Amino acid sequence: MAETVVRLRRVSRFFGERPVLRNIDLDVASGQVLLVVGPNGAGKSTLLRMVAGLMPPSEGEVETGLAPGEIGYIGHRTLLYPKMTARANLAFWQALFGFPRDGAAVDAALARVGLSRFADEEAGIFSRGMSQRLSLARVFLTAPRLLLLDEPASGLDPSSAGMLRREIRDAAASGAAVVWVSHNILADLPACDRVLCLRDRKAAYDGPAGDFDPSGLALEATC
Repeated sequence: MAETVVRLRRVSRFFGERPVLRNIDLDVASGQVLLVVGPNGAGKSTLLRMVAGLMPPSEGEVETGLAPGEIGYIGHRTLLYPKMTARANLAFWQALFGFPRDGAAVDAALARVGLSRFADEEAGIFSRGMSQRLSLARVFLTAPRLLLLDEPASGLDPSSAGMLRREIRDAAASGAAVVWVSHNILADLPACDRVLCLRDRKAAYDGPAGDFDPSGLALEATC
């Protein structure tokens, strides 16, 4: 039986007196890919930040039972060091997470995201798409039990976005729980097991990906 990795109970978040999320209940199991969708301002990034432990809920409880090193998070900032090479960036994160120095693992992570030939280039000269791929390599390198992705395909070309979906499915097949924020529902839906649609500060839909139908209207109208 799959282990519940994330549990939210009656979670709400306010900024001042303005509610962003109200009474969210959520369970995410190991091996499951949850796609979080909704219009701008629906609270998707706020939800991920609370699950990551970067922001406390105003009300309710967020439980993961995981050590910080078991959670991989990609937000809107890449968290790369621009004066360090791609290889050095990954070696730094490898050491930060307490892994032994392993050049082969670093090279394998770069290969997974198609950056092998740029391994010795400084990250500061990378395009947005290349920086995003290096951020993905950073997360894949640590093999987290919980993978939190906030629009990870931002800046990626179609081929790289396809690579991302394959890697997400591979991570889930290896037992990781994945919570993935996306605006590209039609392309990303087939790679997911479940969908959480946020609307009007609450969960408008939480169920199987196969039962979620976003067609007919734009995302902002449907969610």
